[in-house]
Amino acid sequence: MLPARRLVRVLPLLLCLLSAGCALRPPADTAEADVRRAVAEWSRTPPERLAGIPVQDWAYEVGSVRRDGVRALVRAELRYRLTGYDPAAGGSARELELREEAGTWRVAADRPAPGAPPQLWDQGPVSVVRGAHALVLGGSGHSEDTLRGIAAEADRAVPAASAAWPRPWAGRVVVLVPGTLERMAELLGGTADAYRGMGAVTTGRVGAGPAPADRVVVNPEGYAELGEAGRRIVLTHEVTHVATRAATTADTPLWLSEGFADWAAYRGGATTPEQGAPALARAVRRGEVPAGLPATEDFAFGGDPQALARAYEGAWLACRLIAGKWGEEALVDLYERAGREALPTALDETLGVDQAGLTKAWQEALRGWLR
Repeated sequence: MLPARRLVRVLPLLLCLLSAGCALRPPADTAEADVRRAVAEWSRTPPERLAGIPVQDWAYEVGSVRRDGVRALVRAELRYRLTGYDPAAGGSARELELREEAGTWRVAADRPAPGAPPQLWDQGPVSVVRGAHALVLGGSGHSEDTLRGIAAEADRAVPAASAAWPRPWAGRVVVLVPGTLERMAELLGGTADAYRGMGAVTTGRVGAGPAPADRVVVNPEGYAELGEAGRRIVLTHEVTHVATRAATTADTPLWLSEGFADWAAYRGGATTPEQGAPALARAVRRGEVPAGLPATEDFAFGGDPQALARAYEGAWLACRLIAGKWGEEALVDLYERAGREALPTALDETLGVDQAGLTKAWQEALRGWLR
């Protein structure tokens, strides 16, 4: 017979073991470790829906585990690279749902974390088309001919961007073609109205170092409305953003980054200032020559579309002026310096003028080109 003091200590343990809630349940920390191991084991092989997409370094970095009986929710960062295209692994916030069956934890669902944008394959089956310089991933509803046409255009855009930007860069690009405008907005974490009428946009991190996930995202509706020349200009513009990514920082004036991309897209072509800048030409003919180079806020979408058009056209013509008056190498040098130096310093070192002098030369060029 147990002494009274030992009986008092043992009785709660016996009651717990006999109850359904406590019987044979592992400690919380052991269960969390099991959940983490299940995620690690499951993530060793990319999901079947990614078959055909060249992914590598696929891994989930678990941030938190929240258990509720036989169910667990895991917040994690998905890291992966597209083989041959991404110099560094990109990230995507995910939420994994696991369930315990017969003492074993298994992943039951993998979805974007609340508030995080999805991956293209979250939206349905993905078609893969490879070009000489481009990897095109297409969402539901696109024919192979459509995707091959985009790949061919991207293949032409890469050498054009390289010719305009004679600095080291990967020389290849990933193009995403979501199924609809609404799907595009989901990928970018925005609204459809923000991208309506646009042919494509570029995503990625600016600044020195390898960009982990530069993507050109095509608006299938806006792109379909463009002619051959328009598609070439749009894709070369966006690919140029990819090419210049490492030299672009938060300090790079938007007129310079957007103007340079347009200059690269029009470079070598027969488009005249009047043809390429119709909105600005109308304003100049009314005597409304801009007082200064386009400001950052002039490039905001959602406002006056004519004002937005004038900002892009003015930026292009500023870069066209610099390339014509001071030389293409000076324009490239200015771009590099403007990302790491104050603009007045960069202008003085590359062009030998201050911002007022550049603005005056630009205004005079507008009057001559657009009269």
